[in-house]
Amino acid sequence: MKTLIKRRTLLSLAAAGALAQVTPAWAAKKPKPLRILILGGTRFIGLHMTALALERGHQLTFFNRGKTKTDRYPDVERIKGDRNGEIDGLKDREWDAVIDNSGYVPRHVQLSAELLAPNVKLYVFTSSISVYPDFSVPRDESSPVGKLADESTEKVDGETYGPLKALCEQAAERAMPGRTCIIRPGLIVGPDDNTDRFTYWPARAARGGEFIAPGSPADAFQVIDARDLAAFAINAVENNHSGIYNLVSNVNEFKFGQLTDACIASANKRAKPKDKPRATWLPAEFLEEQQVAPWSDMPVWLPAKGDEAAFAGTSNKAAVAKGLKITPLMKTVDDTLAWHLSRPAEERDKLKSGIAADKEAAVLAAWKAKA
Repeated sequence: MKTLIKRRTLLSLAAAGALAQVTPAWAAKKPKPLRILILGGTRFIGLHMTALALERGHQLTFFNRGKTKTDRYPDVERIKGDRNGEIDGLKDREWDAVIDNSGYVPRHVQLSAELLAPNVKLYVFTSSISVYPDFSVPRDESSPVGKLADESTEKVDGETYGPLKALCEQAAERAMPGRTCIIRPGLIVGPDDNTDRFTYWPARAARGGEFIAPGSPADAFQVIDARDLAAFAINAVENNHSGIYNLVSNVNEFKFGQLTDACIASANKRAKPKDKPRATWLPAEFLEEQQVAPWSDMPVWLPAKGDEAAFAGTSNKAAVAKGLKITPLMKTVDDTLAWHLSRPAEERDKLKSGIAADKEAAVLAAWKAKA
């Protein structure tokens, strides 16, 4: 259960940044310019959505508190406010669509959706696959979502994040029945993700030397490149797609061996470390003995057992049918490392996720002593 809570917590951090790398067919068509309101907009996925929307000729407005990356896209109209009741700036305005990237509490989503409903055609809500209470079996959009004993709570933590997102979805649909597009991303990755979960792996390879690779090269995982998420959202707006869609990579397609190989190749090309990076695979049981935690010490990775037995088995078929394309893993890794190497030194040197260097060295030493 603790692992599940950690996974949900970190997924929640992801949902709060360049263009899709696999060009879908719809993108070849010249769109009608639309007016799009983004609730949020200046962090990670909002930045990627903004880049693509502007590229497609749309007119954007940001609504947020004005505290995050306010120097990006200075020409985009900004309305300053707060989801917690300070939304008068949205009154008497019309947009073709709203993209809600900052809804975590149902009351906040209800306030914005009800206010905007008379003057908006489509409400795109960024939810999460954490709405599903466990991943012991494969999931699709019809799977049950988590519930809260107290639905009035507004405390967002590892236990409440997923069920609150499910309630947010329901609040949006009540306000705009048949006019909502609910997107449920998995772990969002790629350039501009400052939570460092996925970033840890190419960054660790770029440091060079021996590093821990968890479990087995065959261990599967699912992620979604932020640019693929952005492309799906803008496509939904342009084509007025409603419904519920899981946004994850293909079931069991990405394997950890592919990830480590891609990170090593990218590091050797871009960072050129003197001590070439090399992965040492350590079994899940040994990592557990050494108190190396999946998902936090070893980001992205979870052993396929218990509540997480089918964590890499979430269906994306509904989204693929509506145009979702998945960027190749090598491309995501390489672009993430390029972005990481361009960050300020203090950000590059102090990652927010992943095992500490001294602990990693101690675990590797213990493994060699055991052998």
